[in-house]
Amino acid sequence: MNRNYRLATVLSAALWLTFAVTAPAARPATQAPAAAPSTSPVTIPFELVTRHIVVKVRVNNSRPLSFVFDTGDKFAIVDTDVASELGLKLEGQVHVGGAGAEKLAGSTVKDANWTLVGLGGFSQPVRLAFPLGRLAARFGEDFDGIIGSDFIRQFVIEVDYQQRVLKLYDKNKFVYTGSGESVPVQLNSEGHPILEGVVSPIDSEPIKGKFVLDLGSGGSLGLMSPVVSEHKLLTNGLKTIKAIGVGGAGGRVTGQFGRVKSLQIGKYTIANPVVLFSEDKAGANATSSVVGNIGQLIASRFKVFLDYQHNRIIFEPTSTFAEPMDRAGAGFALTTEGKNHATVRITDVLENSPAFEAGLQVDDIIVSVDGTAASELRVTRMVEMFDRPNSFVLIVKRGEKTFPVTLVTRKLI
Repeated sequence: MNRNYRLATVLSAALWLTFAVTAPAARPATQAPAAAPSTSPVTIPFELVTRHIVVKVRVNNSRPLSFVFDTGDKFAIVDTDVASELGLKLEGQVHVGGAGAEKLAGSTVKDANWTLVGLGGFSQPVRLAFPLGRLAARFGEDFDGIIGSDFIRQFVIEVDYQQRVLKLYDKNKFVYTGSGESVPVQLNSEGHPILEGVVSPIDSEPIKGKFVLDLGSGGSLGLMSPVVSEHKLLTNGLKTIKAIGVGGAGGRVTGQFGRVKSLQIGKYTIANPVVLFSEDKAGANATSSVVGNIGQLIASRFKVFLDYQHNRIIFEPTSTFAEPMDRAGAGFALTTEGKNHATVRITDVLENSPAFEAGLQVDDIIVSVDGTAASELRVTRMVEMFDRPNSFVLIVKRGEKTFPVTLVTRKLI
């Protein structure tokens, strides 16, 4: 058995992630009935790890595992090494492609089910296994798998980034009474929610079209390379910086980070968002089926209600909605190595950035930041710290030498 799937994986210095896997023809899913009570939701806490929603699940009554909650994914996917640890039965070989031009090999999973910690009476099959270690290295955290639309469609799910909880409602009895707007969506063949939106480039006419809402992306907005090329978005003097540390299941991703005037979703206008302008010639970012990809940095300005039963997503602005997108940056990409991801290594440095000006180099190891060991901070905390304009003292190891470096983060775009 040898099947081909599409698994789009995008990782950048901002660490954003997108998965897309097409439906296999065989073995229809079996599952226990959805268990959300009819009168009140089940509340599931999540951790925000490098801007990705991570929940605890068990596979066949395993230890608690860390799975990413991702609207850009369809099936439950488990890491190949975790599948081996748990003794799961793997069948055949499947190949995935996505961001980039290469293929990643995995397997289908037989006779395995996952359950969500905190949600009784519910289980679903684990369908696929792929090697996810590269993503865990970028996260700086254990990354054991992904859950997507097969799960989401069983409920109405409220995503509350401020409280860091998912609320699961009975999809047949849910009634929304808030002040947000209901935006129509359609699920494509890969289970991704597609909505209409309008992006307004700084010096071009507005572009209306279809966008993926991708809560598995830690970025803000990505525009696909056919749109970038057709509208000549990178040839009009727009200020951009090179997208470093961006890669996927299909290898390295190319593009530029810049800004657009606005993105409109329903009645809501997000001003001056940061954008990845894709320059890929192949892979997920080179699709012409959608204009772009809307990620966490935009979605987190709302409470988001995923109501696939009624083909809608409700956007309810939070207190952060009108805040300017003025995040700072360090100008390097990071990965982690070793037990508990304790070693933090620089994999790329952007020219004329704070990291470049501080003299940091590829393969430098960050030992500590402002006196706290990098292994204690974790990458997700570093990302949050470097989001703010500030001065930091890093202890850096280069070869056999260890020395201090002053890093002054600032807005890059």
